[in-house]
Amino acid sequence: MADVLTVTNRGAIVHLMLNRPDKRNALNDDLVAALDAFFAGVPSDIRAIVVSGAGGHFSSGLDLSQHVAREPLEVMAHSRNWHRVMARIATSPIPVVAAMSGAVMGGGLEFAAACHVRVAEETVRFQMPEGMRGIFVGGGGSVRISRLIGPDRLTEMMLTGRSYSGADGERLGLAHHVVAEGQALDKAFELAERIAKNSPTINGFIIQAIAQIAAMPPEAGLYAESLTAALSQTGPDAEEGLRAFLEKRPPVFR
Repeated sequence: MADVLTVTNRGAIVHLMLNRPDKRNALNDDLVAALDAFFAGVPSDIRAIVVSGAGGHFSSGLDLSQHVAREPLEVMAHSRNWHRVMARIATSPIPVVAAMSGAVMGGGLEFAAACHVRVAEETVRFQMPEGMRGIFVGGGGSVRISRLIGPDRLTEMMLTGRSYSGADGERLGLAHHVVAEGQALDKAFELAERIAKNSPTINGFIIQAIAQIAAMPPEAGLYAESLTAALSQTGPDAEEGLRAFLEKRPPVFR
């Protein structure tokens, strides 16, 4: 894992750095397996995860050198494995903050779309170049990126190979925050530190319940919201939050 993915702890925050700078952090099978292994067993004391790329780029996408000679069923199996790993990241109860710089393209953007908070530098290049490569997305982009920017916009991106800057990405929904070049990682850690002070239980509810509710009919979603509210407001975190509010101090969640 250390060869392609470095893992560094900073208190309750862990920093994952994609470590293939010579390939602009293209996602090969080893790197996807390393992400899978990490998210399968996140240490219990971790409250937030920051993801970035080494060498000035977040990720230039899928490592196409591994796909030249694959048969259709092999490609499908590879795609379904990506779906499984990206879903593990997207449903992680530990919030994931992406610090995006340089290239955020193809599979790299699919990976970023699975993260919960996205910070982009102004000089980021968002692009979905699959149409120019003679391939279709396979890492979940047709679902996750479509949810962020709409299917019409994704269609145009893939047909034309159009790229967007960090400011464009914030406007469209690809990023939540845009910062100057070289500042994404600092901003990501600032946000992660804020997130890490929240109740871990509530962070998990926010990530998982909202995603499920968004896919439900309205009345079912409202019922699920009430159930989640009931669960959240009857535990020790709710007691601490209310007590801290009344005592005019920051809450300390365990």
